[in-house]
Amino acid sequence: MRAYELIKAKRDGRTLAAQDIRTFIDAYTKGDVTDYQMSAMCMAVFFRGLDAVELGAWTRAMLESGEVLDLSETPGLKVDKHSTGGVGDKVSLSLAPLAAACGVPVPMISGRGLGHTGGTLDKLESIPGFDVNLSVADYRRLVRDVGCCLIGQTATLAPADKKLYALRDVTATVDCIPLIASSIMSKKLAEGIDALVLDVKVGSGAFMKTLDDARVLAKTMVGIGAEMGKRVVALLTNMDQPLGQTIGNSLEVIEAVEMLRGRAPADYTEVTLALTAEMLVLGGRAPDVAAARALLLEAMRSGAAEKKLCEIVAAQGGDPAAISDLGRLPRARHTAPVGAPTGGVVTAINSEAIGLAAVALGAGRAKASDAVDPAVGFVLHKKVGDEVREGEPLLTVHYNDEARLADVSRRVVAAYTLGATAPSVGPLVLERIG
Repeated sequence: MRAYELIKAKRDGRTLAAQDIRTFIDAYTKGDVTDYQMSAMCMAVFFRGLDAVELGAWTRAMLESGEVLDLSETPGLKVDKHSTGGVGDKVSLSLAPLAAACGVPVPMISGRGLGHTGGTLDKLESIPGFDVNLSVADYRRLVRDVGCCLIGQTATLAPADKKLYALRDVTATVDCIPLIASSIMSKKLAEGIDALVLDVKVGSGAFMKTLDDARVLAKTMVGIGAEMGKRVVALLTNMDQPLGQTIGNSLEVIEAVEMLRGRAPADYTEVTLALTAEMLVLGGRAPDVAAARALLLEAMRSGAAEKKLCEIVAAQGGDPAAISDLGRLPRARHTAPVGAPTGGVVTAINSEAIGLAAVALGAGRAKASDAVDPAVGFVLHKKVGDEVREGEPLLTVHYNDEARLADVSRRVVAAYTLGATAPSVGPLVLERIG
């Protein structure tokens, strides 16, 4: 079937044959299927979905569009973590060195910002000199010798997903369960991992707004992992408000380092520990989550986790002094507080709106070709349940472009809901699926 016929078939709700899916993905990877045709197919999938057989074929075609790495020369079970994306989600920056410091090899291939969410690669690149574009040979070597490597997708690893990832970001097809699941799993399975921990975000700042949708996504990915012979655990975590206190690339690196020093906000610390503990159990470094958390806390207390981060940064061409001395990281030229329009209690924060405000500030991308300003972002002073007086700062904007400040400040005020009574705040980890 021609690309047109396949797009029309999926648009009309018909089931695509596995071979047709493989042929379509292969043609897209080679450039024979255009971006506008793939955009149409993604929108058809967005509305019509993929059944289990179609999803398996789509994922395998993405995986087999490039090289599947062999990390058998690295002893031990290789474990990675992936987040479905949230606002202020800098967990990977602290989780990877924590797990590696505890003896779990972490091969991590990450992405850039999608929609209203930040990207791990953009955050890493705010560290002076940090290179996320290493060769596959260097990736293997660093996983073996350093215990961790954090890179972007290379030309040979799941190239179909590399193209599709950027396309979905600008065609309003990010928040689609089959496309999310196949993207994540094809990329992760290409890394050479033995096991995977998934952080499936739920709430206003997540692509999955409801617990039911998050469950479906988690079970879909766990099922794909099982089919491919990999152990996969998913934690459903709360993203009804930004995680931690910072949003923006360099600002989030600072908070991640402070987390390794035991000085980060409680919510960010708890989510990081919960996910990393699962990695230690899957990696055979601890018999259970309680024992794993004890190992993680000791790695923080002793300084081993921060030392491992410095080692990773140096190995990937970055300046480890920027970790020891956070003043070396990029800083915005200006700051401005955004005051509360009235007094009361913060009853809700629209995290997606906050994320889009950060994009408008320059911390993310409105389109794939946009440059990211590593220095700009927000530092939150008030979160859900906090009392605030009229005019008291809700957050501080770190900015370089004066022309953007008024619009961003307006967006921030609109994202906060103030009331008379503090709401009940649910748990950070909502559910475990494995």
